[in-house]
Amino acid sequence: MSERPRNPIRTLAGRVRRPAPAPDVHPSSQAAASPRQHRRPGASMVDSAIYVAGRRVASPATLAETFRGLREQDGSVGWIGLYRPTQDELAALAGEFDLHELAVEDAIVAHQRPKIERYGETLFVVLRAARYVDAAEEVEFGELHLFVGPDFVITVRHSEAPDLSAVRRRLESDPELLARGPEAVLYAILDRVVDGYVPVVRGLHNDIDEIETEVFRGDPAVSRRIYELSREVIEFERAVRPLTTVIQSLSDGFEKYGTDEELRRYLRDVEDHLTQVREQVEGFRHLLRDILTVNATLVAQKQNEEMKQLTEASMDQNEEVKKISAWAAILFAPTLIGTVYGMNFDEMPELHWRFGYAFALGMMALVSAALYGIFKGRRWI
Repeated sequence: MSERPRNPIRTLAGRVRRPAPAPDVHPSSQAAASPRQHRRPGASMVDSAIYVAGRRVASPATLAETFRGLREQDGSVGWIGLYRPTQDELAALAGEFDLHELAVEDAIVAHQRPKIERYGETLFVVLRAARYVDAAEEVEFGELHLFVGPDFVITVRHSEAPDLSAVRRRLESDPELLARGPEAVLYAILDRVVDGYVPVVRGLHNDIDEIETEVFRGDPAVSRRIYELSREVIEFERAVRPLTTVIQSLSDGFEKYGTDEELRRYLRDVEDHLTQVREQVEGFRHLLRDILTVNATLVAQKQNEEMKQLTEASMDQNEEVKKISAWAAILFAPTLIGTVYGMNFDEMPELHWRFGYAFALGMMALVSAALYGIFKGRRWI
């Protein structure tokens, strides 16, 4: 989109605006002519400004005042910042700035992936900002919708991030850049969103370093942490990767829409930063996959070692049981013989024999020696 002179009656989108009321018109007649002008200020409007030659000339308190100010200021550019606006507020904007109904519907519903679409001379851009929460070790995402026309920018946020007030302050401190038109606002917001990805990358990198340490330390809870971080990285990649297409689409329209050369350099710088972020995120995804594989291998090795230890312990127990059983059998034989001959019945064999006692002891020794030899041969003792 190129900067073009603005007609106070017919806008660049081709629609006819109602002429501004004369200064001597009574307020009641103004209300009758345009009911939206006296709409009560909504809590969703964070900031609204009208710029001429890159400098703020008005700060309307309501949407109606913004509409009126844009009509009255020749060559002006309006920037309306909204936070979770109502459907009625977006409908008022759509009627005033000729916004396409599909784009308005997307802005109301939200939950869109980053994209760029052109409806006539108005660009509709969806961005996803990201913020790393160190305490929870997770990435919070915010959705931002932009309507960029020939003489206006409308930003619709559905979350706290990104902080567009910082972008506005930066642009207002550089009137030369802001004077380049709505495209300058768009590129400054893109730059802010991409710069916000850098702390997220650092946070994820730090988490991966900690996970690597936990993996080789043998922390049993690390598998869950790897899985959760992998999900964060994948979600982050879904926010970063489509943004490449958005910037490429803007680059492809440089020649067609006569984009200012300075803004072209600005966008190329944003693209370079985005490329670095995208490459790092892709590296994180591959690294986490490898870490998960290594962790699975280490867990399997640890389980094998534990099974080996259990098997060895079981074998040692079996050896002890064999020894106990063998000695119990050896001691059982003389005990049995002694028990039988200890019953003292009169008719027992060898009871009154002279060598009966020696015979019993010999049998005990012989049976015990035989059992000892058998168990020794089998290595039970």
